[in-house]
Amino acid sequence: MLLQLTQVLVAVAALLTLVALGYTLLDRLIDNWLLGLVALVELGVVVQLGRGLVGIPDLSEHKATFTAYLVTLPFVLAITTLGAIKDKTRWAMASIAVGAFAVVVMTLRLQQIWDLYA
Repeated sequence: MLLQLTQVLVAVAALLTLVALGYTLLDRLIDNWLLGLVALVELGVVVQLGRGLVGIPDLSEHKATFTAYLVTLPFVLAITTLGAIKDKTRWAMASIAVGAFAVVVMTLRLQQIWDLYA
C-alpha cells in the first residue's frame, strides 16, 4: 500500500465526515460539492484496492481480514451515498458521515496490517 495515498485518503475522508456532519446540523441536502468529495474518496479507495490486490504480501493469519477490508471498502461509502440521495431527511447526511468515518477507520487498519507484514 502507498503510505501517501493512505494519508491523503484519510484526510479527504475525514474532511467528508466533517462536512457531512455540518450538513446534518444545518439540515442541508446532498449537493454537487459533497458528491465531489465522495467521488474523490471513492477514486482513492479504488486505487488502493488495485494496489493492495496486486502487491498483497504474505499476511499469515491477517490475509483474510486484509482482503475483506480491501474488497468491501469501496462499497461502504457508495451504499451510504446512494441511500442519502434517495432519502431526503437530515439523517441522510449523518449516514454519509458514518460511512466516511468507516472509510477512515478501515483505511488506517489496512495500513496497519500492511506495515506489520509487508
